[in-house]
Amino acid sequence: MMESTPRDSNSPKEPENNTSGSHDSTTPATSGSTSRRGFLRAAGAGAAGVILGSAVAATPAKAFENFGHANPRKEEGSVRPMVPLATGRVIGANDRINIGHVGIGGRGSDHLVSTNDLRTHSDYNTRSVAVCDCYSKRREAAKAAVLARDPEANTQMYDDYRRLLDNKDVDAVLIATPEHWHAQVAIDAMQAGKHVYIEKPMTRYLNEAFVVNETQKRTGKVVQVGVQGCSDAKWWTTGKAVSEGKIGDRVVAQDSYCRNSTDGEWNYSIDPDANPATTLEWDMWLGSAPMRPWGKDDQGISGPERFFRYRKYRDYSAGLLGDLLPHKMLPLMIAMMYDKPQFPTRVTALGTRSISTDRQVADTLHVIAEFEPGFTMYVLLSTVNEQGVESMIRGHEATLRFGGDHVNLTPERAYSDQIDEQTIPIVGPGEDTNVHRADWFNAIRTGKTPNCNVDLATKAQVVISLAEMSELHNKTICFDPETQKIVSNRPNEYQVNIPKKA
Repeated sequence: MMESTPRDSNSPKEPENNTSGSHDSTTPATSGSTSRRGFLRAAGAGAAGVILGSAVAATPAKAFENFGHANPRKEEGSVRPMVPLATGRVIGANDRINIGHVGIGGRGSDHLVSTNDLRTHSDYNTRSVAVCDCYSKRREAAKAAVLARDPEANTQMYDDYRRLLDNKDVDAVLIATPEHWHAQVAIDAMQAGKHVYIEKPMTRYLNEAFVVNETQKRTGKVVQVGVQGCSDAKWWTTGKAVSEGKIGDRVVAQDSYCRNSTDGEWNYSIDPDANPATTLEWDMWLGSAPMRPWGKDDQGISGPERFFRYRKYRDYSAGLLGDLLPHKMLPLMIAMMYDKPQFPTRVTALGTRSISTDRQVADTLHVIAEFEPGFTMYVLLSTVNEQGVESMIRGHEATLRFGGDHVNLTPERAYSDQIDEQTIPIVGPGEDTNVHRADWFNAIRTGKTPNCNVDLATKAQVVISLAEMSELHNKTICFDPETQKIVSNRPNEYQVNIPKKA
């Protein structure tokens, strides 16, 4: 991973579920080129000035230039310079796709096992030829899992993802690292000629999303973001109905992702075998996040706690906003905007930490995002109560609700004489990670646009990042879709000027 310029021990950041991968911040290194630590220092030194065109536009406005929750260091969220591109192999309809896995913790191992499951392996026509993780125990378990299902795989192990990208046999990279590594690994992979599947959220920080987007456009590589709900036919059926005007003007979309546990969300077990002296590349895992000791730091948080439970800490994760919000926000964007996703214009979020006080992130969040021409989306998130709100799409003339295999359209009372109640059948798969990965493979082979493509994910990332700013600054954050900049405010077109009394 990358170390970056002088670390600020007060900077919070955190990775993604219990996955760990390596990252870094300059051109893919050739073996033996320089020491890892020296390489990372050099990479970080150049990182601050490399944000690209539209990414600069997305940098927070002056009022938010140093928002303390995410950017105490100037270069945070920066990514390394563009490099000469590798084209990668042209993959035909009948060609096998060779996959490299970066990050093999909880979610990463799910991908690895499912991709190599004997029931689906032949359908995918894929092979896992490389695995990468900062923790040797995970690397070894991953290789063993692949070979148990595919003895001819000759799978290679790496503790540094740059070496995996040097492997010419790798066609596509599945990234399940912590959030603070998503952008860098994805950008480097595309530049190395690899197609990319990125677990959600697409990036940890706002400016990174625009760089990932630009890199995809420049390289032409297929990018799928791991929000499997985007391959659920329910949302595309709904989006088609909305785009055809069946509910009239759009008003509000609402949904929720709520769950509960007695042990507290993300309190995964800590493996005592993880040790920076023998089995774990700790500095590599930290990457661009602040340097932390493996023992307890000045905040009383230990390295093992950060490594195995990273979503609890802002050094590596946006918490609920990074883990759960994408699963609801992106499908709602398909339902409300179909194949023409828009940027939000205003986002506000209210978070509380009423029960789970062992973390830096909220355990309950309310997120409201406004889009042009004035419709809104509301999502409730919680890890301390599992009672959610009804999934619903509200229009001026009718409302859509969801059954198991259909969408119900109910006219508003004022339009009941003009619109009949309807049951719209859902034809296609439900929410399924296997289906979502298969959509990525299909897009690689055919050139189709994947269901959770980079443009949709970029616009959703603006919602996610603005929601984090809003939550931590107690402000509604405004965004200008034309300039792609955060602005201090936006005109209130609904304000009525009441004449003064004579």
